[in-house]
Amino acid sequence: MAAYLIRRLWQMIPTLVGVVLLVFFLFKYFGGDPAVALAGLNASPETIQSIREQLGLNKPVWAQLWIFVKQIVSFDWGKSWATQEPVGHLFATRLPATLTITLPILFLEVLLAVPFALAVATVRGSLTDRAVMICSTVAVSVSLLVYVILAQYVFAFRLGWFPVQGWTGNHWTNLTTYAPLPVLVAVMVSMAPQIRLYRSFFLDEIGHDYVRTARAKGMTEGVVLLRHVLRNAMIPILTNVSVLLPGVLVGSFLLEVFFSIPGLGRELLLAVNRSDYPVIQAFAIYLAMLTMTVNLVVDMLYKLADPRVVLK
Repeated sequence: MAAYLIRRLWQMIPTLVGVVLLVFFLFKYFGGDPAVALAGLNASPETIQSIREQLGLNKPVWAQLWIFVKQIVSFDWGKSWATQEPVGHLFATRLPATLTITLPILFLEVLLAVPFALAVATVRGSLTDRAVMICSTVAVSVSLLVYVILAQYVFAFRLGWFPVQGWTGNHWTNLTTYAPLPVLVAVMVSMAPQIRLYRSFFLDEIGHDYVRTARAKGMTEGVVLLRHVLRNAMIPILTNVSVLLPGVLVGSFLLEVFFSIPGLGRELLLAVNRSDYPVIQAFAIYLAMLTMTVNLVVDMLYKLADPRVVLK
């Protein structure tokens, strides 16, 4: 296990180097001139050149790349070009709001989709199964914006259960008052594809010989499903969760805009509109590091879910 972990960490280095080079050169040669964006359309060439010198954009490419690498190693991204707020402070102050909605979304997606999909898989071909599949197909076809508008109208304007917008400095108030509605919308959107996917995982396991053998030995259906089918289906489920986590983080950005949540998502969209490269680059690198870390953790969990898995 230790040797595998060290080897995987070592293999992450060239991947991270590739991400760093890709992010740097994409923003350098395909992102436009941030000095022009910051100066405005009516700025003089002298003003643009002055901003370019202040940002260090007039330095050689290798010098700019070295500065970028030092920022990554030291986790010091300097200040936002648009607001002059330290990027580290920006992430530290906006991240709690993002986590307040992303963590409940991820937890509820897995907690609800797995047992629901298992229950549907056990009645495959029945009227219930067909009805759930039809509803899931229709739900997948509906845009997120429709869910947002419908949820705000029904649960906020008509029933008055939740506020449409708002956020405070109290974490518990945010979690119990302002976060439930966007979390509900996200779970409603994600339940349909997750149920369909997990159902296919369970159906694949139910069709194996070991399930028929367990039933032939006199095991109850609950024991067969929970002890055998669910456990053997955990490998693809964990794989899907590893892919789901970065997606939930990015998907929550739209919710932050729709519900005026002061999180990373809304700040990142503002940074894109302002051509605020330090903020965008920092987020791109952090997201890549998060994805690689999640994949490593999930690979380690494979061994716990199935002792037959050999980590090589």
